[in-house]
Order: sequence, then structure tokens, then C-alpha cells
Amino acid sequence: MKFNSLIVLILFFISTVIAQAAVTLPDIITEGMVLQREQKVPVWGTADPGEAITVRFAGQEIKCTADQEGKWKLYLNAMPANAKPATMEIIGKNTIQLNNILVGEVWLCAGQSNMQRTLSQTARGEKVRAGALHPLIRLFNVSREVAFQHETGPLATWQPCTPATVREFSAAGYYFGVALQNELGVPVGLINASFGGSQAEAWTPVEYLSASPDLRPTVDREKIWEKERPFVQAKYDEDMRAFQAAVKQARQEGNERPRRPGVPDALREYRIAASIYTTMIEPLIPFELRGVLWYQGESNQDRAEQYELLLTTMIRSWRDRWERPDLPFGIVQLPNFQAVAAEPLDKPWGHLREAQRRVAGKTPHTGLIVTIDIGAANDIHPKNKLDVGKRMFYWAMADVYGKDMQASGPMLEKAETEGAKMILHFNEVGEGLQIKNGDTLKEFAIAGADQHWYWAQAKIVGKDKVEVWAEQVPNPVAVRYAFNPNPENPNLTNHSGLPASPFRTDDWWGPTQGKR
Repeated sequence: MKFNSLIVLILFFISTVIAQAAVTLPDIITEGMVLQREQKVPVWGTADPGEAITVRFAGQEIKCTADQEGKWKLYLNAMPANAKPATMEIIGKNTIQLNNILVGEVWLCAGQSNMQRTLSQTARGEKVRAGALHPLIRLFNVSREVAFQHETGPLATWQPCTPATVREFSAAGYYFGVALQNELGVPVGLINASFGGSQAEAWTPVEYLSASPDLRPTVDREKIWEKERPFVQAKYDEDMRAFQAAVKQARQEGNERPRRPGVPDALREYRIAASIYTTMIEPLIPFELRGVLWYQGESNQDRAEQYELLLTTMIRSWRDRWERPDLPFGIVQLPNFQAVAAEPLDKPWGHLREAQRRVAGKTPHTGLIVTIDIGAANDIHPKNKLDVGKRMFYWAMADVYGKDMQASGPMLEKAETEGAKMILHFNEVGEGLQIKNGDTLKEFAIAGADQHWYWAQAKIVGKDKVEVWAEQVPNPVAVRYAFNPNPENPNLTNHSGLPASPFRTDDWWGPTQGKR
């Protein structure tokens, strides 16, 4: 017995020493990954305090020492693209070998359900997925279940793009990646971190939200939810039991299935401020990226006026944490949605789009991807993600890679009053402003100081100018374009055929003013 006990003790001691000595890596650093070309590439992990670490890759040998907390980080020197699989060795008291690594372009695709939407949920998606065999495109699909500890295992693993691995990947991200790889001819790494129904505050670190009086309520809500949660859970459980009974009865009687009860905010863990940032974004930092594609906003429309500050703060926080003040952000503007209206409207959806436009206009190294013509009146998840991916690609080519191409439709630059008319000046006009559908401009509205909106006449009067007027408004002070949630015919464009961004020239209070 004593001998057996001694053996157990020795084995326990050895296993403890090995566990303490093991160099570990974050989930994002795995076999099959794509490293960002032409930029310094961080490699990091944990080890024993003071342990010497060596990383060997592509002819480089870089060394560092783990700090007192056992954390270590080093940087590989910038490398050219390389489509030939290579091996990385990380050497400490143990050695890790990672195979099949490429060097190319790396992009993070983030946002809510329209970024999360898979190919099978989109137009012609199953046919596209069947041919999705792209060995030079690698996918890292962050697991929401693992991130929120409903399942165990790594957040994801890098996988070559195949019909099987792309099954649960972002359709918009996939189309972007294919276009990028075809154009540049280098390996492409796509990281998908998306969560349907999420709000921008869940993607933002708490300290950035708490530092602003206008954003602090997004943090304080969790205190309210915490108190309410037991009662809300009990009521939701009761509603679900009633729902399941109603489903059973409807099935027996051949009636239409009843609507499932919505999950209350207090029970949505991903609605908590910083929850998604902490679980799905922070573990990726500081993996080197070329840029970020951001497709979110639907769940923040009830606080559209707050969104400009919120999104600006989120972008700043990510750039701070990545230590990349120039990290490019492509912002996908909300598409046309809801019923077409006969009169100019002042709805949260239009104001959320305007917040996105203003963030892109004021924040360096950001861009606006306009989708005002490819949405769906009755579907908040429009099925055309091919054109979304293409437009993200156009923006990246022009603004990030510096290609000489027209990346977008016209963007408002400034507005001025001349008598009974408003004169609008645009940039991104290419060869000049044009009308896409029909022979007259549509979707312009004009107002005087009384803030009453009327449909207006509009005319292109130069390469980059539009005149706007209405008989009912002899003294105009403001113009809006395509501001309704679903404008019927937003037809201002340039030679590219891409739509002009919706906009407003006023700063009047909207329906979500002051909502926090």
C-alpha cells in the first residue's frame, strides 16, 4: 500500500510540474491559420513566470520571457503573402508545433443577425455552398455556445473553406472573402464573431460605457435585470408551458402554430453590457487584422439618437485594445425595411441609418457600405447577402487597399440655402451624379423652420450638385433624402450605379431623443 501511495504521489508531482511548465496559446492561434501580411504579427500565450519563449516561423526566430503573471507576447517581423503552408514552432519548457499556416489578408466580420446569417438562409445559398471549395480561404467561426460557456472546447479552429466548414459561417463575410481572394490572389483569413439580436453596448468594454453619462445607463440596466430576473424567469417559464400546450392543441386541430413568446431582455445574457466583447472579441486580441466589417444596428433602433456616440465609442475601444488607432472599420448601413409610406416619415430606423452615416463621416479610417436598395419590406433579414459582400469588398478595395475604383454611391458633403432652394453638394460622385431609375430624382423631402416635411422636387445641376425645392416651403432650412424606413425609389447615383447614402441635413430631435 505504501509503495502504491508513493507511486501515486510521484505521478501527481510530475503531472503538476508538467502542467505548470506547459506553454499555452490562445484559441485563435492554431494550425491552419492565416497571418496578416506586411504587418508585425503578435504571437502570445502563457507559461511559467520567467520562462524563456522562442517562436520560429518563416525563417525568423524571435525570443521573449514570460512576465511575473506568466504572460508572454512577441512580434514576428512583417512578412509578404505566402500561399505555401508553413510550420510554426513555439518553444519553452515544452514545444508546440502548428502546421499548415498561410500568410495573407485577415478580416474580422462582426455584428448581429444579418452578419450571422448563413448561406443556407440567403438567396441561392445552398447552391453557392455546394461549390464553396476555397483552400486559400480559412475560416475561424467563433462559437457563441462556447463563448457563453454552454459548451466546452475552443472558441473555434481555423478551417479551410469547404461546403462543410462554411455551413455555419457568415454569408456576407463569405462573399466578401471570395471577392477579396479572387482580386488579390493571396490567402484570406476570415474571423466571424456575430450574435443575432445583439446590441452595440454588448460589444463594448464596460469602462468605456461607464465613462460617458450618455452610455452609462447601458451598464446600469444589468442591476435592474438582476433584481427582476427570478420573477421574469418564472413568468417566462409559465408562458413557455402555455405555448407548448397551445402548439400541441394546434397540431391536433390542424390550426396554425402559435407565436413563440419572446425572450425578455433580463434573460438574454448577450444583452448585458460588454458581454460579447468579453467572451467573443477580447479573446481574439491582439491577433493582427487588416480590418473589421461591422453589420449591426437593428437592435439599437429604439435608441437611435444614442447610437452615434455608442458606435463611435465601440470603435475607439477596439482600436485602443488592438493598439491600432487606424484599424479600418467598414460599417454596413441598415437597408430598406418596413412598408413603403406615402408621406415623409420620422422613424427610428431612418435615424439609426443617419447615426451610422455620421460615424463614418466623422471617424477616420471608417467607411459606409450603403444597402438602401437591397433590403426587403417584410424581412428584417434580407436574403441578398451577395451584394452586401460585394459592397464591403468595393469599400475595402478603395479605402483600405488604395485601388483606383468607385467604391460607393454619392455621399452628402454639405448643404446651403439659396432663396427658395436648398443646394446639396456631394462627394464620391465619380464621373458625375446620375439618376438610376426613371428620369426625375425621387425621395427628397424639404422643410422650413416649422419642421414640417413635404416631398420635394430635385434636379441635378452639376457634376456634384443637386437643387431641392417645394412650393409649400418658400423658406427651406433642411433636406432629407431616402429617410423613410423603406423609400420607394432612392435613385440618386453615380456612374457605378451604387446608391447614394440616405441623409438628413437637420439636427432636429427625433423619436428616440434622450432614450438611454
